[in-house]
Amino acid sequence: MKPSDSLGVSIRKVALASFVGTTIEWYDFFLYGTASALVFNRLFFPKYDPLTGTLLSFGTYAVGFVARPIGGIVCGHFGDRVGRKSMLIFTLLLMGVATALIGVLPTYDAIGIYAPILLVVLRLAQGFAVGGEWGGAVLMAVEHSPKGRRGFYGSWPQIGVPAGLLLATLIFGQIAKLPEAMLFSWGWRIAFLLSIVLVGVGVFIRASVSEPPVFAALKHQSKPLRLPVFETIRRHPKNLLLAMGARVADNAVFYIYTVFILAYAKEKALFSNSLTLKAISIAAVLEIATLPLFGSLSDRWGRRPVYLFGAIFTALFAFPFFWLIETASPVLLVLAVVLAMVVGHAAMYGPQASFFSELFGTRVRYTGASIGYQLASVFAGGLSPFIATYLFRRTESSWPVALYMIGMALVTIVSVFLAAETAHGEIHETQQEEGLLESPVEPLTNTRP
Repeated sequence: MKPSDSLGVSIRKVALASFVGTTIEWYDFFLYGTASALVFNRLFFPKYDPLTGTLLSFGTYAVGFVARPIGGIVCGHFGDRVGRKSMLIFTLLLMGVATALIGVLPTYDAIGIYAPILLVVLRLAQGFAVGGEWGGAVLMAVEHSPKGRRGFYGSWPQIGVPAGLLLATLIFGQIAKLPEAMLFSWGWRIAFLLSIVLVGVGVFIRASVSEPPVFAALKHQSKPLRLPVFETIRRHPKNLLLAMGARVADNAVFYIYTVFILAYAKEKALFSNSLTLKAISIAAVLEIATLPLFGSLSDRWGRRPVYLFGAIFTALFAFPFFWLIETASPVLLVLAVVLAMVVGHAAMYGPQASFFSELFGTRVRYTGASIGYQLASVFAGGLSPFIATYLFRRTESSWPVALYMIGMALVTIVSVFLAAETAHGEIHETQQEEGLLESPVEPLTNTRP
């Protein structure tokens, strides 16, 4: 079964459902990052000086990234065997419960060392949930899409990232205006408890969409693979490694732009927390518009040219990013964050969902896309705020952080350059290509431009 233009209404419904659900997932995940930079150091690590407490707080933040590939493997396994939809509902519920429990968690002053331990456990649950969610969300959009529009519709769940970031930043930004005593006693909990309402809305919307036609047809025609993860590694090792490399830059620099920058601006006494959060919010609003733009451009020009543009821009903008911020000008702060996210990050992240999905066959697509996306996140986004903070503390300067960003961008540039172009291939393989006649699973028929 192939999607066609007659399915325009249904693909828009699927894309909207992917967007809403992913926004809620990322709201929960980003909320932890904002709280790590602003309040968790005092609430859960009060025995240390502020900067060391922030480092430890970012350490618990990174724990969520360690769990993401585990969530990707487990949910990818069941997503390829059972279905995409069930995993999306499960991960949304898990994320909501974990986030709400953080909102009622006792602090260090109440239960001592058990507080940060429980915080780490709940962060692991968040990481597992978001690790399993991404693959299902993008596949629901990409596999429902008509040929020639996969980049555009695949970008819709990607929009959930800046939308979730915007929601988390706006809500926590308002809460941060509370008097300090209120903020640190109960105010910070409000943002986490709101997750209960948001998750209820997300589950209702996701329950209304159907499985992608290509997956439903394949499931009807053949038995699922026993262990999709092993088949992915055996049949697609090159594409798996290239997807991981392509993921490195956008993930590492994104968390420098949105998490590390809060601690950096505060430590250097350049801007207030509220002003930095406003700059991030403005960039997030604009990125909501540019992500589908770059996704659509990748349908026309190819995934690789658009992706390479974003990675190269990121490398070239690393030093100017900090130069603009260090002027202490609010206008230039906004300009720096907007250019970094709206141009560099969006050009990579917009076509990423379709690009990664097209690298793998339908029977292992959930697993392959999830592992490529999530495993790289452990070493990229999960560590980047911690590494950036450490480099800044050792040198009291931004130049080592800029060099680190350039290094991450170079990894992505090489990986995308070596990858095949996937934009103009067919995502609906024949039975033989899918392995139904005992032949190896193949991804799209890829060609280099």
